[in-house]
Amino acid sequence: MDVLVIGGGGAGASAAIEAHEAGAEVMIVTKLRIGDANTMMAEGGIQAADKENDSPVQHYLDAFGGGHFAARPELLRRLVMEAPDAIHWLNDLGVMFDKDAEGNMVTTHGGGTSRKRMHACKDYSGAEIMRTLRDEVLNRQIPVVEFTSAVELIKDEKGQIAGAVLLNMETGDYLVAKAKTVVIATGGAGRLHYQNFPTSNHYGATADGLILGYRAGAPLLYQDTIQYHPTGVAYPAQIYGALVTEKVRSLGAHAGQC
Repeated sequence: MDVLVIGGGGAGASAAIEAHEAGAEVMIVTKLRIGDANTMMAEGGIQAADKENDSPVQHYLDAFGGGHFAARPELLRRLVMEAPDAIHWLNDLGVMFDKDAEGNMVTTHGGGTSRKRMHACKDYSGAEIMRTLRDEVLNRQIPVVEFTSAVELIKDEKGQIAGAVLLNMETGDYLVAKAKTVVIATGGAGRLHYQNFPTSNHYGATADGLILGYRAGAPLLYQDTIQYHPTGVAYPAQIYGALVTEKVRSLGAHAGQC
């Protein structure tokens, strides 16, 4: 095949859709089900500077300062410059963003924003985005191999990635998928529970892709950092750590230290 996408969340589905749109033969492989991912867990919204009183430059300044100037400038620039196009792409696919009576997108403040640029779908933003992406993958009849994890990347005689070894988690059988391009979109590592932190991360977020890339020789960035969502339930104890929408901070709530 042309493209093998490892991971069935928002990033993996988006990559597969774009590759398919470009005419490539694509397959998605995921250790759970397509849509079982942190994308589904997101609530507050997604930021893009697409209003008249805003700009990607202002978005860049907010994000760079909010990250204590630790971000890679070239990566952050790509993020803020392409964000408006990403919002309109999702909207055209059918994501039901909040809109006013005239059909204009409603935006709100997010944490650390100087402009209202948070696009949301009530408090189900990630679930709505993932629903739309999953439907698009299925409508395009892109093959999806579920309950199958990638356990090793394959290299050709030139040392370039040429596919992956897959493990069917239901039967225990090993498979080989050959591909001209491999996209790793396996999510983060929250479910490793660094420092014994509770987390609302999806159960699939166990650093699989980081390890696959590292073993194949890919350099890893920011290995000394891990993202914790700053708004979570502190009480009652039964739901300690459960996700609370970012909108509570846009309305004035303050994140405390654990």
